[in-house]
Amino acid sequence: MVVLRKGEWVWVDSGQGVAIGAEVKLTDTGKLQLIDDEGKEHEINKKKEDGFRPMHPTSVNGVDDMIRLGDLNEAGLLRNLLVRHKDGIIYTYTGSILVAVNPYQLLPLYTTEQVHLYTDRRLGELPPHVFAIADSCFFNMRRNKKDQCCVISGESGAGKTESTKLMLQFLAAVSGQHSWIEQQILEANPILEAFGNAKTIRNDNSSRFGKYIDINFTKGGAIEGAKIEQYLLEKSRVCRQAPEERNYHIFYCMLMGMPAEQKKILSLGNASEYNYLTMGNCTSCDGRDDIKEYAHFRSAMKILMFSENDSWEINKLLAAILHLGNVHFEATILNNLESCDVMTSHHFNMAVKLLEVDPKALEKSLTQRSFMTSRESVTKPLTSAQAMDGKDAFVKAIYGRLFVWVVGKINKAVFKPPPEDTKYVRQSIGLLDIFGFENFNKNSFEQLCINFANEQLQQFFVKHVFKLEQDEYARENIVWKHIEYNDNQRTLDVLANKSLNILALIDEESNFPKGTDTTMINKMNQVHGKGDVYVPPKNNHDTQFGIQHFAGVVHYDSKGFLEKNRDALSTDLIQLVEKSSNKMLKQAFQNELSSNGEIASANPKMTITPKNSLRQQTVDAKKRAPTLSGQFRQSLDALMKTLTACQPYFIRCIKPNDFKKPMLFDRDLCMRQLRYSGMMETIRIRKAGYPIRYTFDEFLERYRVLLKSSLCDPKVESPQKCAEWICETVLAGQDGDWKTGKTKIFLKDFHDTMLELERMKELNEKALLIQRVLRGYKYRRQFLRQRSSALVIQKNWRGYKGRKLYRVVQLGFARLQAKVRARQLQHHYQQKRVAAVRLQAQTRGYLARKEWQRKRRAVILLQTNTRGMLARKQVKKMKRDMFLSAKERREEELAALERQRRLNQVLQQKKEKEASTQSESITAQEMVDDIFGFLPNMVGGQEGQAPAGFKDLEKQGERTRPEEVDLDDLPMVEDIPEEDYDDLDEYSFSKFASMYFQGAATPTHIRQRLRQPLLYHEDEGDVVASMTVWWIILRFMGDLPEPKLVQGQGARGLRGSNMVNNSLDADLALRQDRRLSHMVGLDQRVLRNQKNRKVSTVPEEPAPKGRKGSTFTDLLSRNRKASAKPEEVILNRKGSSAVDATPRARKGSTFTNMLSGGRKTSSIPEEVPASPSRGMRKPSIIQEESEEGEEVSKPPTVQTISEEDEILVGEGPTLDRPMTALEKLHSIVGYAIVRRDLRDEIYCQICKQLQENGNRSSFYRGWILLSICLGIFPPTERFIKFLQSFIRFGPMGYAPYCAKRLRRTVANGVRGEPPSWLELEATKSKKPIAVSVTLMDSRTISLPVDSSSTSKEICQLLSEKVSLKDTFGFSLYVAIYEKVWSLGSGREHVMDAISQCEQEVKRKGGQEQHAPWRLYYRKEIFTPWHDCKEDSVSTDLIYRQIIRGLRFGEYKCDKDDDIVQLSAKHFYIQYGSDCGLDNAKTVVQDCINSSLLEAKTQDKWLQMVSTAHAQGPYINSRQKAAGVKAEVVDYARQKWPLFFSRFFEAAKLAGPALPKNKFIVAINWTGITFLDEKERRLLQLSYPEVTGVNTMREGKTFGQSVSLLTLKGDFSLNAVMAGNIAELVHMFLGGLRERSQYAVALQEVNQDDPTFLSFKKGELIVLIKDDELTVGRGWIKGKNERTGKTGAVPTDAILVLPTLTKPTNEVMSLLNLSPDQRKSIMAANQKETGTVERVAPVSLKEFSYEYFRQPIKDVNRQVISKNVAPEKLWVKSREPIKQPLLKKLAGNSELSHRACLAFTAILKYMGDYPTKQIQSPLELTDQIFGPATKDEALRDEIYCQIMKQMTSNNNRFSLEQDQQLLW
Repeated sequence: MVVLRKGEWVWVDSGQGVAIGAEVKLTDTGKLQLIDDEGKEHEINKKKEDGFRPMHPTSVNGVDDMIRLGDLNEAGLLRNLLVRHKDGIIYTYTGSILVAVNPYQLLPLYTTEQVHLYTDRRLGELPPHVFAIADSCFFNMRRNKKDQCCVISGESGAGKTESTKLMLQFLAAVSGQHSWIEQQILEANPILEAFGNAKTIRNDNSSRFGKYIDINFTKGGAIEGAKIEQYLLEKSRVCRQAPEERNYHIFYCMLMGMPAEQKKILSLGNASEYNYLTMGNCTSCDGRDDIKEYAHFRSAMKILMFSENDSWEINKLLAAILHLGNVHFEATILNNLESCDVMTSHHFNMAVKLLEVDPKALEKSLTQRSFMTSRESVTKPLTSAQAMDGKDAFVKAIYGRLFVWVVGKINKAVFKPPPEDTKYVRQSIGLLDIFGFENFNKNSFEQLCINFANEQLQQFFVKHVFKLEQDEYARENIVWKHIEYNDNQRTLDVLANKSLNILALIDEESNFPKGTDTTMINKMNQVHGKGDVYVPPKNNHDTQFGIQHFAGVVHYDSKGFLEKNRDALSTDLIQLVEKSSNKMLKQAFQNELSSNGEIASANPKMTITPKNSLRQQTVDAKKRAPTLSGQFRQSLDALMKTLTACQPYFIRCIKPNDFKKPMLFDRDLCMRQLRYSGMMETIRIRKAGYPIRYTFDEFLERYRVLLKSSLCDPKVESPQKCAEWICETVLAGQDGDWKTGKTKIFLKDFHDTMLELERMKELNEKALLIQRVLRGYKYRRQFLRQRSSALVIQKNWRGYKGRKLYRVVQLGFARLQAKVRARQLQHHYQQKRVAAVRLQAQTRGYLARKEWQRKRRAVILLQTNTRGMLARKQVKKMKRDMFLSAKERREEELAALERQRRLNQVLQQKKEKEASTQSESITAQEMVDDIFGFLPNMVGGQEGQAPAGFKDLEKQGERTRPEEVDLDDLPMVEDIPEEDYDDLDEYSFSKFASMYFQGAATPTHIRQRLRQPLLYHEDEGDVVASMTVWWIILRFMGDLPEPKLVQGQGARGLRGSNMVNNSLDADLALRQDRRLSHMVGLDQRVLRNQKNRKVSTVPEEPAPKGRKGSTFTDLLSRNRKASAKPEEVILNRKGSSAVDATPRARKGSTFTNMLSGGRKTSSIPEEVPASPSRGMRKPSIIQEESEEGEEVSKPPTVQTISEEDEILVGEGPTLDRPMTALEKLHSIVGYAIVRRDLRDEIYCQICKQLQENGNRSSFYRGWILLSICLGIFPPTERFIKFLQSFIRFGPMGYAPYCAKRLRRTVANGVRGEPPSWLELEATKSKKPIAVSVTLMDSRTISLPVDSSSTSKEICQLLSEKVSLKDTFGFSLYVAIYEKVWSLGSGREHVMDAISQCEQEVKRKGGQEQHAPWRLYYRKEIFTPWHDCKEDSVSTDLIYRQIIRGLRFGEYKCDKDDDIVQLSAKHFYIQYGSDCGLDNAKTVVQDCINSSLLEAKTQDKWLQMVSTAHAQGPYINSRQKAAGVKAEVVDYARQKWPLFFSRFFEAAKLAGPALPKNKFIVAINWTGITFLDEKERRLLQLSYPEVTGVNTMREGKTFGQSVSLLTLKGDFSLNAVMAGNIAELVHMFLGGLRERSQYAVALQEVNQDDPTFLSFKKGELIVLIKDDELTVGRGWIKGKNERTGKTGAVPTDAILVLPTLTKPTNEVMSLLNLSPDQRKSIMAANQKETGTVERVAPVSLKEFSYEYFRQPIKDVNRQVISKNVAPEKLWVKSREPIKQPLLKKLAGNSELSHRACLAFTAILKYMGDYPTKQIQSPLELTDQIFGPATKDEALRDEIYCQIMKQMTSNNNRFSLEQDQQLLW
């Protein structure tokens, strides 16, 4: 009786013969119940307890080797496979036999790592695997010099073919040669599977033939060749398929994958059109891609040396088979005999064509049969059924022989015959993939042959296993009796060995003339009917007989046995093949055609002979064709001989279910397969001996509890002695039949059961003892803890009550005090208020009376003087009238008029004469001087007082004299190749005009107003701007006179003009301040510090109130300009307003912003009216966000011409006043900079006015204008060749000058500012500009520049001049007054910066031509690997910069001691060991900031610096000054990394949440930092945390976005300088990885070889760079940080970290996490800090794309002008709408009408719609908001209408009214 406990496992009778495992569990009611492996519940009662057996512990969780199972029976075997299958383990050992369960899913078990893992390992050392069997075969072959074989068996669908392919792959990989022959062997599988595999009900890729692959190896272990033997192909499948099954794969692959041209030639269609492919009603297979498989099949045929002709001939035969399947027969009567005819069809004609036979011969062979009588040949017609059978036999013969030919062709390619040398011994490994035991509902001749083969293999298997068992006992010296096992020899005798065996009887009946299936079964009944192997039929009419196989009885149906065994073909068809012209067909039937003897007929009474041997039928009458069973037995005998000579291995493939589903285990199916496979025979053999085996150590470890140490101490005695003592003690009184060997102890099953029971008993007793002691200890400890806790609670509770009472009393007293004090304060307040009111009343009365009296006196005085003046005038008039009569007065008036007329006439003649004389004598140079008359005699620049913070670089009172430079000899830039003028002849300006000018515009000079632009422009703003520019060009060239102010215009016109000019001037000042307030470098700190100490001589506007000064406030104070294209929003790091095609960022400009009003503003309604209290600074595109996340409002952009202005160009307030030449020039250039599409228009207008211009003054003015424009902006690619051609014909001196300026501008891109005074002076003289650049060591160098010179060019010239090698990070800086900013070392134009400085001077009331700007050359950024030793010049310049920064407060130290140490080092560098007092004073003045000198006295600093200098280590060590400079530079680099950074404006598009979405990206040598406008760090990233960076163009915004991939999340940033960000970060990451010594492991690598380094995933690897291993070969030497070991590391297994120092623990932990884990951690951190992701704003334009209706096409408007822009629904309009804006209202007529009325009311309210009747605002608001309050659908419509009227609205009154509506 078994005692059941919770959690134990037992065996339960399942009712199906095999016990099932069950676990004892406790129910909710406290009763025990059993839950078996299938989830079924079993009750426990006394009747069933006898049927329970305890389960051995090895059967609970399963074992790798089933020989170690304690329950060595069918149930234990089956449950072990079930448990492992549930865990996803498909391989299990039974000794050396591998059992493989088909998982029906892809598992990661066959990778290259697995191949390396199982290579050269002992069987059983690693978990079971098919690679382990293959490895044992390979290495046993090499060690033992003996051939190996592996028998792979199992049912269809069990995975035999896949196991064979895996064995082949492993052998090919482990041979190590990777030769062509290995590839050919592997590629043979796709061909064999295509011809021999098909989809069945049980398997999608079932092998319908057996194969034995013999792989030959050289002595060195390399594959030398292979040979394939095939067995028993299922030819009947070609003509017949069961339901839901397919024909062979090759047919479907050919139809799906063959090119359409070839299919057309073979007249092939789809698979559903052919009878041979549709009998199973299945033409597709879910698990196969026929197109892909056909491609693989074709490539395999090429590899195996199949020619294109071979492939085509095979396709022809396969197509012929398909066409023959569609051939049908029509029954007829011929000579009173049933006959048939072939039905006419396209398929029959194609079959004839493909088989290359005569149509009549084929028809005759299929419908008739020839017989030989004794003297003549007789022809007999066939019925339609017989003809159909004959056709199918012919098709099967073709396919079967084609398959044999294909296998032979493969063997020719892969088989290498052995050499004739007798000493040469070839080693081989054979793989047998053969059909398993089959037992269907209906079994035929094929099943008999298959089961006969399995009987042979079972006999071979049992003998091998029995031999292994004997070897085991012999190895352990166990004396044992002979073990009886079930031998199937008797079955083999009945089938094939004895005389008159069953196969012999079948052959005899096949050859017997009158033999039939009935006579065959009668003979079998007579010979074998009395034996126990053969099972005779139940009665005489039954055609089934049975055979007792090793796996059970199988009943066979004898119908068709003889026909299948004969495998004969009609002689007519053989003769047909012989006459065929198809060579492939003849090769396939070569054996039949080569035989001249007679062939056995299908009719045993007749014989068939070829025509040429009709007379010789009696000679070879006794010769018979070999039967199918005979051929099969012969092949099987040869196979068994081969297997017997080899050392065998066995793989038993098991199919877990019939549904091909994963994780489904059918117990009955698997048990049946285990019986078929012979596993139970192995179990019986093991059970007959000693099935339970333990090593002595294992036995002692498990049963140690049964050992009494007092009698047998395991510390003294050996494990064998202890094991024997346990057995003698516990098994005393039992059967003593247990044995001890050399290393193991052998037990019977019941011995193991007794030991387990005793072990459980002892364990229970020991457990009770442990429980008793532990429970006592537990409860004592719990009592003591509870008692101490109670005391603590009592103490704290009493204290709490006392404190609570005290607080109540204290609160009462506090309230009493508050009441009393409140009454006192109230009384005092009332008294003071009464007194204040009385005093105010008296004071206000007195002031009012005083003011009234003053006004009264002023009025009386004014009246007095006015009346006196009028009286005096009246008196004078009366006196004059008294002296002159009326006639005299008239004569006097006429005389005066005559004198005035004559005087005017004389003056006019004199003026005309002087003008004529002057025009004749004027020269070209004088004309130029006259045009540039606004220039002073000398244009300065770099004059006046130096900017704050840089005065020390110049001598007191005067500037340092620059080095003398010959401007003519020094090149400005690298030589640019000039144009080939010979190619420009065809690019005339007249030709361009004829191609691109609009309307009737001519390319010659005119003096009239244009009706439309010369070129076509899509943008309406460009059209208006073109007309404005034309007007200004005519006035500049003198072709139109300047307008005069007419007095009749009145005050209104003047006020309007002044208002616009004032607004433009205000906007100019705003933008000038914005342009020069941003400072990219951190030098602004110095300037602010000085500003606090000293008042500047130049007035500065006050900063906005409540605004804290910051390093980046000015950087963030730039605004985004409106784009010319509505869909483009300009995002520029430096506030660009011009759309430039060049990738670099463009700067904004004072006047470009003024002119940008002519172009359309952005659709994003981001600009609101400016508040005067905001000061003169504009916000940046990075809007300053408040703590609550709200953005600061922006002032609007002033527009010169709006979209809705209907006035003519030139009649507006801007152009109706006189303009200076400089204003005209700035306006023309400004429009070109702002509007990219206007540049060609401007050049065309200038060229037009220069062509055929007879006015000399106008002509020269035009060329001067053209030369200036060529230095500012380039033309487009369309016009550049024409412009170059036009320039060639310029006046003397201008052609080469203009051509050079054009080349330079095209090379360096468009400018962002108007020409400076320096440029105009250089244009006047046509010479380069000389500028001076000051270095930090006070040197000043003069350099030649021109209008297109960039900071990169100047930095290159400077570095060459001063011999600077390490040029990275040095940039050009511009300074004026207290403002400094960096131009970098890229494509920024230098003259733009100078132009900005001149505009700044003008804004402050100074003279532009004498702007005191300066250029400096400074260090901006360090590389992470910066080394001061590389370039001493670079180190000296940086050192000088640092010392200056200390003096002026740019660089500040936290401690005074740090400043003292730096000063001491400067002391040593300057004066060495000389400690003089004067030197010390000089050092203090050089290094100590004035604020520090005020905090401490100069004497104190002198003492500290002198002491530090005297105690410095460098004095004693005599260290060189260069080394100390390097120390200072390294200190500054480490101390102030943010001061040596490059800054970029960015807006976050996507990524982890940050406190703000718009910020500054600071990049320096330490990493990347995100800063807000108040210098707060939003995020800091080191370079190891950055995994990648890339840029991509954005569609909606004209700019670039950069994607920053980091361990803390991926950020998508929008920045115009995105390319520079990506380039800089990419350079730093690449340089760090090249120099890095640290890497992290990406995967785990375990190597036994000490040469290779073993490491786990995520561990830190220290790289050791030497010449032994190189990265190029895929290996590098490394050291494991954890283990300290060194070895070779594969480069693809590690990730090199971009760092020069050891990465932090935080970085390592992030690297070891998955992306999802990192994301969750970052989300948790953001949740803790309260960071919320913000949603990006959406403009009305973007909203309209998705929700607004389509614009209305006005046909009449389009006919009038093709330049009219399409309707923009999101922009302000003055016309009422005819349809609502939202498309969701378009279908509702009532709502549409109400929406249109509401919009009209909005126009009236804003003053944009004229109306005769004046309506009150209340009535209009009712019309606007009334419908929306009643119908919710109209609310969004009203909001959209109001926002539409606010977009691009330049009317101030209208905008204010609209804001009231929105409010």
